Amino acid sequence: MTHSMPTSSFAARAAALAVAALSLPMPVSAQAPLKVGLMMSYTGTFASPSTMAERGFQLFVQEQGGKLAGREIQYVKVDDESDPSKATDNVNKLIRRDNVDIIVGPVHSGVGLAMARAVRESGTLMIVPNAGADAITGAMCAPNIFRTSFSNWQTGYATGVAAARKAYRNAMTITWNYAAGNEMVKGFTNGFEAGGGKVNRNLTLPFPNVEFQALLTEIAAQKPDLVFAFFAGAGAVKFVKDYDAAGLRRTVPLMGNGFLTDGTLQAQGESAQGLVTALHYGDVLDTARNNAFRKGFAAAYKVDPDVYAMQGYDAAQLLAAGLLATGGNASRRDDMIVAMRKATIDSPRGTFTMSPQHNPVQDFYLREVENGQNVVKGVAIKALADPGRGCRM
Repeated sequence: MTHSMPTSSFAARAAALAVAALSLPMPVSAQAPLKVGLMMSYTGTFASPSTMAERGFQLFVQEQGGKLAGREIQYVKVDDESDPSKATDNVNKLIRRDNVDIIVGPVHSGVGLAMARAVRESGTLMIVPNAGADAITGAMCAPNIFRTSFSNWQTGYATGVAAARKAYRNAMTITWNYAAGNEMVKGFTNGFEAGGGKVNRNLTLPFPNVEFQALLTEIAAQKPDLVFAFFAGAGAVKFVKDYDAAGLRRTVPLMGNGFLTDGTLQAQGESAQGLVTALHYGDVLDTARNNAFRKGFAAAYKVDPDVYAMQGYDAAQLLAAGLLATGGNASRRDDMIVAMRKATIDSPRGTFTMSPQHNPVQDFYLREVENGQNVVKGVAIKALADPGRGCRM
């Protein structure tokens, strides 16, 4: 004699099976694309560095078959217009309107500081591929904020260490009177004076003024052993050419961090010949990792990569490290943060790790301009960490 299952028991078992099925992990392939908000300066002065950083990020994703940890990537782009006053609204739109999982940006340090304030409050993951403002991994630090570039202090300090090692003993500095310039000069002074040198005078002019003549006359009168300069872009081109035209190139050695010559050498021409700089990257760094990166980037975009492209590439690598630890589940933010903090990134610049404040601990290279190229001459300082002053997390 057979007994049929009561209808009520069958329904209860079916309901239980349905609940169990819902509790199973969703296959990675079934997850929605991971939304990456790219917030950079797509117009204006910083358009080129922003585009290069974006291309670097996307190149790494393409190398992984268009996915990170099995998740397809969807990009949402916002032009920050290099305007810090718009940063909070732009961040909030990405988070609330576009529902991004992570924000990558910016290039502009002022925008970066404003973004950091907004992101700290929301808890959204943010990876900075350039902006060097010290406070981003200093007083504005947060568990959910990472940087794959540098701090302004780091670039100056490395150059100061290299200058002291060359046995220069008294120096003058010159830069624009704004946050980035002042932070880089402070770093240079720290490194140079730790090595036995002395900075006797800091010369500044308003940003973006490029009328250097009066200050060059003062340098010629003081005759220091060395001048440290920070300028970038068109300002760097004019300064290096004016320095040469004033007859100083052959009488007072000039050094700077790498932004004095990166992207400007062609326009500087012969005036840059012999100029020594320090930076965490060198285009012609002859390693298998860098050569493969440069070949892949040139094939994808028909242009050679620069330091900004490299930093964007490493932002994608850092994100991948977090996603791999969670099986692609970006909602496990705390686990992603732990993995990203512990990651060792196999970068075209050389491997680096994260400081406790989430800034790269990295080597800085000594470069010298030879025939229009920044030729790597050695390591200025190994495994340099930013002190992260003011960071509490």
